[in-house]
Amino acid sequence: MNKKVALQDLGHKDYKETWDYQEALFKAIVDTKIRNRREAAGLETQNHFLFVEHPHVYTLGKSGDIGNLLVDEKALEAKGATFYKINRGGDITYHGPGQIVGYPILDLDNFFTDIHKYLRFLEEMVILTLAEYGLKAERSEGETGVWLDVGTPFARKICAMGVRASRWVTMHGFALNVNADLGYFDLMIPCGIRDKAVTSLNVELGQKEVDVEEVKAKLLKHFAALFEAELIRETAGV
Repeated sequence: MNKKVALQDLGHKDYKETWDYQEALFKAIVDTKIRNRREAAGLETQNHFLFVEHPHVYTLGKSGDIGNLLVDEKALEAKGATFYKINRGGDITYHGPGQIVGYPILDLDNFFTDIHKYLRFLEEMVILTLAEYGLKAERSEGETGVWLDVGTPFARKICAMGVRASRWVTMHGFALNVNADLGYFDLMIPCGIRDKAVTSLNVELGQKEVDVEEVKAKLLKHFAALFEAELIRETAGV
């Protein structure tokens, strides 16, 4: 099993361009697995972890309701935002500046073949990271992602998640609000959940801005521990 994970930080990158890059990495892993099965080639499959910050964009999962986007295309253009219907699970999500987006593209045969466990590990990575900032983050039963004040009228989401998996290969991932402009969340019903708010780490800490690189380092530390992975930093390929 190859537990080495190639880490790339793509910086500020267009959503569609990054999605295409994800698809290429995903396909390469799947193609290797197919070849191994057909030819008993014994080739090692690769694992990847992408960090990125997107321009303002709304994405709708394959089972999502377009009605959860509350504005039309013209209004999105006026806000400098784009929209894509994509092939992950989940409903509508916003990505934008001030948000850490992570896309683990892993062959789970190298780790464990359990999608439920995979999602829980991603949530735990975020929960442990936020604990380092003095925040008690939690899971909310029946709702993927990471929340604060679960079970109270003040419940609010700080990290959204949505993944796709095929042949035990993953793509898409998580979006953690660090210094996010929460006004953009008003243009949708986040994840199709009407009665809960959204928050950002800087808001919770009462700060104007949180050090994004510091948060990334903490996320990677907990990812490596949970997945027993060795992260190898590479030059961005896109």
